[in-house]
Amino acid sequence: MASVSGYIDLHSHWLPGIDDGAPNVAEGVAMLKALGEIGFAKVVATPHMRTGMFDNERGQLERAFAAMRVELLRHPGLPEVSLASEHHLDDLVFDQLVKGQGLPYEPARTAALIELPTDYFPLRYRERLFELRVKRLRPVLAHPERYRPVWKDPELVEPLLDGGTILLLDVCALTGKYGRAPKKAALTMLEAGYYYAACSDAHRANDVAEVGRAVQELYRVMGQEEADFLLIEGPRNILEGRVSD
Repeated sequence: MASVSGYIDLHSHWLPGIDDGAPNVAEGVAMLKALGEIGFAKVVATPHMRTGMFDNERGQLERAFAAMRVELLRHPGLPEVSLASEHHLDDLVFDQLVKGQGLPYEPARTAALIELPTDYFPLRYRERLFELRVKRLRPVLAHPERYRPVWKDPELVEPLLDGGTILLLDVCALTGKYGRAPKKAALTMLEAGYYYAACSDAHRANDVAEVGRAVQELYRVMGQEEADFLLIEGPRNILEGRVSD
């Protein structure tokens, strides 16, 4: 039996007109409403920062978020919101992060959402993740089950875990949204206890029905206590900077 409310979504693309997520204000509002209806009490906007694809900078995203918050005042009953970013680990975005120009999770600002290329792990990616830890910024690795190297060997993430990186499950992998290999990798890593939190990674309002089914599947696979941790306690710890090594 799943909890009826209180989930915290650390990865969602509801901030409109800024990346491949919600294209307009109405869609962003619809996403938040739908996520609230399936039990999410807080939803963090994580628009992309990715060189050459989504050339967003911190100030630009902060302005877009501030404008959207004004709009959200017209829609009572939506989940609480905050702003972070999905930082692609390319040279420019990494440099912005280490110089304090990224968007870590609030309020603690001690953890940041990181994305790697889908098909390969770049050179020195472990060193860069370690350097973020040296800068007292804990990497939260987005959807590791969707990276091709992990399909072949999920244990590739163990050195990252040892270095303090957190793994964030895209819960829809459990319903097969991304195919058999990501689903298998997600189940393997869940069984191994690799994940610290789970998220929606929703991009449109019509994604949310599948998120709801995936949340139920997470409870079926993991049980009440573990699923509650992945959807509530783990995300809260990340936001508040209470993750222990």
